[in-house]
Parts: sequence; C-alpha cells; structure tokens
Amino acid sequence: MQIRQLSFHHDQPVPNQLAALQTLAPQLLLVFAAPDYFDGGALLSSLAAALPGCVVLGCSTAGEIASQGVEEGSAVLTAIHFDHTRVASATTLLDDMQDSLAAGQRLATALQADDLQLLLLLAPGTHINGTALLDGLQQVLGDTVPVVGGMAADNGRFCETFTLHQSGWSDHQLVAVGLYGRQLQVGHGSCGGWTTFGPARQVSRCQQNILYELDGAPALEVYKRYLGEYASGLPGSGLLFPFAMLGRSGEDQGVIRTILGMNEQDGSLTLAGELASGSQLKLMHAGTDSLVRGAEQSASAARLSGAGHQDSLALLVSCVGRKLVMGDRVDEEVEAVADVLGSQMVLAGFYSNGEISPFAVGQPSRLHNQTMTITTLREIAQTD
Repeated sequence: MQIRQLSFHHDQPVPNQLAALQTLAPQLLLVFAAPDYFDGGALLSSLAAALPGCVVLGCSTAGEIASQGVEEGSAVLTAIHFDHTRVASATTLLDDMQDSLAAGQRLATALQADDLQLLLLLAPGTHINGTALLDGLQQVLGDTVPVVGGMAADNGRFCETFTLHQSGWSDHQLVAVGLYGRQLQVGHGSCGGWTTFGPARQVSRCQQNILYELDGAPALEVYKRYLGEYASGLPGSGLLFPFAMLGRSGEDQGVIRTILGMNEQDGSLTLAGELASGSQLKLMHAGTDSLVRGAEQSASAARLSGAGHQDSLALLVSCVGRKLVMGDRVDEEVEAVADVLGSQMVLAGFYSNGEISPFAVGQPSRLHNQTMTITTLREIAQTD
C-alpha cells in the first residue's frame, strides 16, 4: 500500500502537478475540496484526464484535513495504490429524504461480496436521513461490515453540498467504495468530547429525524429558551449546542445529534439522524480543550497494532460544529491525532455535516454528529 497526497489552494491542478500521482498508478483517489471547486466540473475533468481508470471518491467540505493540518478553500487529493486489496465503486441518486433507506439498500446491493472488508460512503449533507441511509446499508450487509465516511458539507451553510465520483458530481448523489480482501487491516475510533447540561427532556412527538415536541411543548420553543442570546443565530448556532441522545431511562447512548434546520410554523427541529418517541435528550456544550481530548481518544482507539512496513492511512471525518467551537485552534485536534498515530500515518479527511463510523473495531457502524471519527487502514503480509 502506497499513498501520495497533494493540496491545491484557490486554483485547479495542472497536468505536471498530477504527475506524482500518475506514477503511483492508484486504484483509489480521495478528493476533499471546498464547495467552490465543484463549480463547473473543472476539477473532475483534470483528474479524469490524469488518472483514467482510477476510482474517485470525494465531496465538498467545511474544511479539508491533510497530513499538514486543516486547510481552507483547498482541494486535498490522496492517491492510494493497494498491493492486495480490490477496489470497486457504486453510485445512486437520492430522490428525496424519504428515499434514504432505499438508497442505502441500492449501494449495498451493488457492492456486496463475501470478502468485503470496508465500505467508504459519502452522502449529500442536506435533505437526507442519515439514520435511514445506514439502516438500508446494514439491512443488506449486516452490521459486521464496517461502514465509514460521512455527509458532505458547504462551510456550515446547509444549503447545497456535492459528492464526487469518476462518473460525475452532483448535489443529490451518494457515492461509495468497497475495499475487498483479507490483507486489509482496519482500525476505528469515534469520540466527541462534549458535556451535557440542563435537565433531560422527553421526546413526546417526533417523526423520523423531525423533532416536534419536547415534554409536550414545541421543540423549537424549548430549544430557543435554553439557547438564550444564541437563539438569534439559529439554525447556525445550533451547531454549538447539539443534543445527547439518551435512552428511555436516561442512560447515555454515546450518540450526539446536530440540528440541521428549524420550522417556525410548526415549531419543529430537523436533526441529522432519527429519534425514538419516548427517548430523552439533553443539551450539550464543549470547549476546545475537551474536543481535542475527544480527538485523542478517537486516535487511541483507532491505532493499529503491530509494525507497519508500508504507508498507512487515517481517514478523519470531524463535524463542522467542532470546527466552529474551536475557531482558530481547530488545527489542534488534527495535531493531537497525528501525535497519537505517528508520522508513518497519512491523514486525509474533512469537516462534515455528519459522520459514520463504529465506535471501535467489532462494533456496528453508527451515525454520529459533533464527533471526530477515525478509520485507519494498512495492508498486512499474507499469512498462512
């Protein structure tokens, strides 16, 4: 397994810049880029010309992550040549939010195989039900095949996001890559660093990912009351105060939900994933230091055991809400991950509208918000 990475700022790559990637003969190219790069399709055209036959998987972001840190307004290209791992891709268009479950089933059916080790997924960051999408994938694949990735972003505007595949780019396309073979070693970590505050509120009325009532009162009214002065900045300020999902008895489930939108007419909140009626929610907040500690915990969980003689990749998908909280200190969480994983690990990823990952190896994948999720990859020698 060999990896090379390039970053571009406010311009398009020219052929001689892509030559270093061509010589690698990659089977997979990850592309995480600012939304402006998806205006007109010039980026995809240059990549297709330079790397014919290579699987391309990418999306728009709220910030790009590379080995050197967090980028802004850039395109980060990470080319991967596998020695033993087979790569296949699939795409499907998302008709509307109600199509999320079926879209997941379509992708999983296209990529299903006995030796499927990992599914990398990038999805639109708006007008999608992330929980239903993951349910659709797991109905076909089961919950033992890890699904990782996340939802595209648009710098926190929640208006229009894009995904990228070698066949094209779109604002309503889901793209996925399957990695196949027994010589792929995979690690996972997912942690937030947020702290709950205030009383637990019962979900008294909801439909999928639309929250209508908390404790019998309009959810938006209750939420605004707790936000106080921050309420005037909704829906954007909702990224600073997500919900912790609790069980019916108030037990912490380790899952966070971000507010993606609100409806003043019916007093509802749209969350990034589904809720269960009768469950409980608590508001959360965080500071930079606690979020960095959460990133360190994710890296520790994802660290691969044994010695590596080839390049290794860490796919980092972190939430745009974390980036807003940390501000100018956002590089610190990526630096903390690099310190834990070591210099042999190439970092690639993005700030997202939602993250998908297991909490740890052997656990089922979950939809996360406000979390640093890390998936580590390397190929290992054949064993008898």
